[in-house]
Amino acid sequence: MTFASLPDQRAEAAPHAPALADDTLDLDNTAFADAVRRATATLRAAGVGHGDVVAIKLPNTAVLVVGMFAAWRLGAAATPINPSLTAAEVEYQITDAAATVLISSDGAEASVPLLDADSLTAAEPDGADPAAQPSDVALLIYTSGTTGRPKGVVLDHANLVSMVEMNASNTDISESDHSLLILPLFHVNAIIVSVLGPLANGGCVTIAGRFDPRTFFDRLESTGATYFSAVPTIYTMLLGLPPEVQPDTSKVRFAVCGAAPASVELLEGFEKRYGFPLVEGYGLSECTCAATCNPIDGVRKVGSVGPALPGVEIKIVDREGQSCPVGEPGEVLLRGANIMRGYLNRPEENEKTLIDGGWLRTGDVGYLDEDGYLFLVDRAKDMIIRGGENIYPKEIETVVYGVQGVAEAAVIGRPDEKYGEVPVLYVSTHPGVELGPEAITEHLRTQLARYKQPVDIIITDTLPKNPVGKLDKPTLRRIDQSA
Repeated sequence: MTFASLPDQRAEAAPHAPALADDTLDLDNTAFADAVRRATATLRAAGVGHGDVVAIKLPNTAVLVVGMFAAWRLGAAATPINPSLTAAEVEYQITDAAATVLISSDGAEASVPLLDADSLTAAEPDGADPAAQPSDVALLIYTSGTTGRPKGVVLDHANLVSMVEMNASNTDISESDHSLLILPLFHVNAIIVSVLGPLANGGCVTIAGRFDPRTFFDRLESTGATYFSAVPTIYTMLLGLPPEVQPDTSKVRFAVCGAAPASVELLEGFEKRYGFPLVEGYGLSECTCAATCNPIDGVRKVGSVGPALPGVEIKIVDREGQSCPVGEPGEVLLRGANIMRGYLNRPEENEKTLIDGGWLRTGDVGYLDEDGYLFLVDRAKDMIIRGGENIYPKEIETVVYGVQGVAEAAVIGRPDEKYGEVPVLYVSTHPGVELGPEAITEHLRTQLARYKQPVDIIITDTLPKNPVGKLDKPTLRRIDQSA
């Protein structure tokens, strides 16, 4: 099974049911299928065929989704490109992915033929049957490149289908669901959770374009959306809206929170104010989006990212690769049908990352409790070694989130002549909150051992984020070193 024929199937089953909308377009199933066939004809005329790669550099629009489905119809893969990248960064991705064409709307020069997004659906509809097979590459998702050059994560159609099924079984996605997409479509979360999830299960999606907290709930109400997915930064902005903002959220079943840790204050405060559950999950591009998620109706453990999704196995191992007992931290390993085929053109990386019959080494440190819920401790590469003592930044950050008014917290290592590295804390606060380092220091003093105490606390308006919305610690380290 692939999703290449999904537009046709939807048009046949419910010709006039809504499918895909954005700020300017509103396509029912028939119009969606027609647009995909027209885009397929345009790609075919440009020389795209089975096994090729189509690069798509567009903001969040319905045309991006149409182009992706058109590539799949030809048996080609799509590689979405962050539209904010520089020309050199775009060229790197095009070259690394060996793309055949680039779909864009900004007229940028590239080393491959450029297809104008505005005329992508101008051709007569392509009449051929979909060519994609389950083992064909569907997506090349490029990691944020926090260490070295970005890597292309190779996901085939079987990965996508299995991931969508896993998510649907966990959240009961059906034809009555309508997602409001606000995360960037060059990231796999938006593609899987907000686009393929509803479309594959008879629902529909509205792409909201640029996120604005002041207009978000108006859009949520007007679309009748039943769920959305976002990152803690967005939920913090929404929770910080003035008290007079009281939207009608009666149609919203749930919202998903991922990509970065969320504080207890944020999770509980958001649900109390807006009246629908905010469920935390965990995943990465290398597992096609998600591996765990707290249940909507079952037990949600604050501080945990939930149990494994159906079909996913989790193993916690020590440095020797031996399984850790319940409650003991170690590296998180994942296995399942959603695990990537590998990194593109990176055989040495693949040998290190995919081990022992399909286990994915995540580089994350965590532990499982007695109920199988995963608690993340930190990224292995973010660990600070202070005078021989291991310090996990996330442990400190979790304690900091217990301070009233803290919106975001990030701990990094600062070089130190005596200890090698020492922890430094950066904090941003909720809107209107006045908070001094002394209050945080006093809270930390009662919760953490002395060697874990940050040597410096910097309170700032906002913390740097990468394009997906995760706290950008590499940038924070550069800022700290230049201060």
